[in-house]
Amino acid sequence: MSTPIIQLHEARIFQRENLVLNNVDLSVRPGEFIYLIGRTGTGKSSLMRTLYGDLPLTQGEGHVCGFDLRKLPRKQVPFLRRKLGIVFQDFQLLTDRTVNDNLLFVMKATGWTDAKRMDQRIQAVLEKVGLGNKGYKMPHELSGGEQQRVSIARALVNEPELILADEPTGNLDPETTGEIVDLLYSISQSLGEDGRPDRAVIMATHDYTYMKKLNARVVRCHDGKLLEEGAVTA
Repeated sequence: MSTPIIQLHEARIFQRENLVLNNVDLSVRPGEFIYLIGRTGTGKSSLMRTLYGDLPLTQGEGHVCGFDLRKLPRKQVPFLRRKLGIVFQDFQLLTDRTVNDNLLFVMKATGWTDAKRMDQRIQAVLEKVGLGNKGYKMPHELSGGEQQRVSIARALVNEPELILADEPTGNLDPETTGEIVDLLYSISQSLGEDGRPDRAVIMATHDYTYMKKLNARVVRCHDGKLLEEGAVTA
């Protein structure tokens, strides 16, 4: 069986001094697509921020992409994030540069130097998200759904083991939402060179409309706990 990408055991998630989630147990393996659900304010974003090193884990055990969250100094956080892709609700694209240059910015910031390889990688991830001919566009020239696809492409650039999508469809219409969910699910199912899935996706959402379309695990933040709800199927 594959090694878990995420392993939390009796983790306590804090927002400043306030305990948000208590005794969190969570194991996530490559190939899994997980819905993280719960009402606003129940801890979804705090859990996400803990997973990508924005909130420190001070109690319990936590490992993400080979990093021990309890022993993670701030200077190591960028190295953790190179193994992650993060997709936000509001896209967070640089509005003064093209799609290609948005991706280039991330690649240069994470150590890419070979111009030819960078161009090839940009084209590959844009084609994966269905925007192979939109690299020259500015963000304002794209629809909301296309901008979110660019943010997903940006998250894929460094071939991450884990995609964390925090309310990625919150600003999108229902049809576009379905397309983005399908895209994220397909990313979780993509195979590595060994023919096995090589990444997982966690999607935080409070929109339950599309959950039954996919065979996905559901975990819920509720009353200070993370509850496993099993899988939903169509």
